[in-house]
Amino acid sequence: MLFLLAGTSDARALGVQLRNAGYPVLASVVTDNAASSLRQEGLSVAVGRKTADEMARLFSENGTRAVVDASHPFAEEASRNAMEAARIAGIPYIRYERPYSELSEHPNLHLARDYREAAQLAATFGGTIFLTTGSKTLPVFAEVLLKDPSARMICRLLPTEENMRTCAALGIPQRNIVAMQGPYTAGLNAAFYDHFGVTTLITKESGSEGSVMEKIQPALDRGIHTIVICRPGIQYEHLCHSAGEVLETLDRLP
Repeated sequence: MLFLLAGTSDARALGVQLRNAGYPVLASVVTDNAASSLRQEGLSVAVGRKTADEMARLFSENGTRAVVDASHPFAEEASRNAMEAARIAGIPYIRYERPYSELSEHPNLHLARDYREAAQLAATFGGTIFLTTGSKTLPVFAEVLLKDPSARMICRLLPTEENMRTCAALGIPQRNIVAMQGPYTAGLNAAFYDHFGVTTLITKESGSEGSVMEKIQPALDRGIHTIVICRPGIQYEHLCHSAGEVLETLDRLP
């Protein structure tokens, strides 16, 4: 049995390829919506966030041979929990991660090491800031940007009740919320930038599967300051960027 941390479209495709290669797969996701799409592919699914100890117990119960971590590039906590669970269980941990986007130098393209640095940099620009980093780190940006009278923060996030409650608790006005589920085309992103008069974009380096360039290029074309948050600097023993590499790594394991 392989334990697959999933939740993204490329993780779902990886799960199917692993199963088709003859590996029994148990996919782990956080939401029922993600679970539904995996079950449609005929994959077994465990739903809900899990601590390292909870994962390790699950590995023991299911006779898990290896962990394949295909969680989002910015799901740092999930990756660290999976690495620790694999260590506890004494099984291999393989990280599948989307390839990086090729970002060329541009005077309006700015890299940030983390969310707080991105928020502080955006504050120096002021104007209308379009935030596309999700709800989990929204308090970091709210703390820095909501108190700045020269800035208007527009946040785009999934249309869930939990996200709306988070926005309300932080004092984000409804007029500054875009509640939609992607993927977003370059044209749709451009329309958002034009509609709101965006002067600064904040996004994450989530790779081509995360439609990063579809956000970045229309912004740069419009002279919009574009802040890209770099991926967490986690070191992995087995790092793969394709399903083929994952299968090759699994074949080499004892």
